[in-house]
Amino acid sequence: MKTFSLMFDSPDPGSVPVYSTGDEVSGKVLLDVSRPMKVQSLKVHTEGFAKVHWTESRSAGSSTAYTQNYSDEVEYYNKRVNLMEADDGNITVLPAGHHEFPFRFQLPEENLVTSFEGKHGSVRYWVKAKLHRPWATVKKIKREFTVIEPIDINTPSLLAPQAGTKEKLAHVWYCNLGHLALTAKIDRKGYTPGEVIPIFAEVDNCCSRTVTPKAAIIQMQTFSARGTTKQKKSVVATLHGEGVAPRKRGTWHGRPLKIPPVSPTLKCRVIRVDYALRIYVEIPGMSKLSLELPLVIGTIPLHPFGSRSSSVGSQYSMDIDWLRLTLPERPEPPPDYLEVVSEEDASQSDQRMSVPESLEEHGGMLEHPFFVYVQEFRNRPPPIYSEIDPHPQRSEMRRRCMTC
Repeated sequence: MKTFSLMFDSPDPGSVPVYSTGDEVSGKVLLDVSRPMKVQSLKVHTEGFAKVHWTESRSAGSSTAYTQNYSDEVEYYNKRVNLMEADDGNITVLPAGHHEFPFRFQLPEENLVTSFEGKHGSVRYWVKAKLHRPWATVKKIKREFTVIEPIDINTPSLLAPQAGTKEKLAHVWYCNLGHLALTAKIDRKGYTPGEVIPIFAEVDNCCSRTVTPKAAIIQMQTFSARGTTKQKKSVVATLHGEGVAPRKRGTWHGRPLKIPPVSPTLKCRVIRVDYALRIYVEIPGMSKLSLELPLVIGTIPLHPFGSRSSSVGSQYSMDIDWLRLTLPERPEPPPDYLEVVSEEDASQSDQRMSVPESLEEHGGMLEHPFFVYVQEFRNRPPPIYSEIDPHPQRSEMRRRCMTC
């Protein structure tokens, strides 16, 4: 036997193929022999597992009292197929030359978890081929592939803005340094790797020391086994701001923080991967003032017109004025109606609207139905705009009534 290899049907055979739920995993087993070879069977096995393992030691004085191992696993996919095996159990003789044995597996539509490699556990998928020959050791070959569970961030819960406020009284021993307040907001909760998070924040520094605002993306890996959890936190991206002097206010108007290539958010019975955006203020000589906003790292990016908040966030057009409402100082007056209706048209309309003489002759009784006269008001132009009150006496009486 010259070669025994396994190859996936992918555009780049040298890289690890990537599949999603419901996809078909296909490939072939390659076998080159220089002379006729007896084969009992050739089997292909596809598996997917989530496994965790860690060790905790308990010390008693200078020696270790005992060591406790924690481990657990969850099976997500398991399927076997025979590529070559005689029905009657006899030996098959392969002639010399090159042989290819194709295989196909259909991944389930659900109940799969994204591939992951962590500190104390992993989620892995692979295809393993086994070649059984009489009076010879079993030849094995194994190749892994990646599964990505789709997480669409174009959902109302992941497009909702996230905001928070934290306050702290800064003091060292018995010395009160002053009050410190932090307010932060991001335009949505869901992002994908490679996107930029525009951060809007405001720091009110009422203490006597210069403080420095910073931001970071935190990844939290949680492993569970036998009712015990093990957690590991790591910083995957950071952002440093300028110092805020005492009795001053610092503002971030959409400071960008890019998300690096990280694993998407993962939820499994034994493994969880969560993310958070931490905005904090470093105070010399004391603990930080920290604020965390939840993040979800997805796999399906934002649609171009997914929501109003997404378009606003992508163009950095949001401002810190979301904290307060501003009104114009003085409204502009409306345009002059003389620019729209001439004086000649207004005088002609007044003549048409004059009360008929027959009305006075009959003691105020109308010759025609009242609706006829009402129709004349339709084409009457609006009054000419003026900043001078034409009835000053009525206005004065109205003001007196209001004061009473």
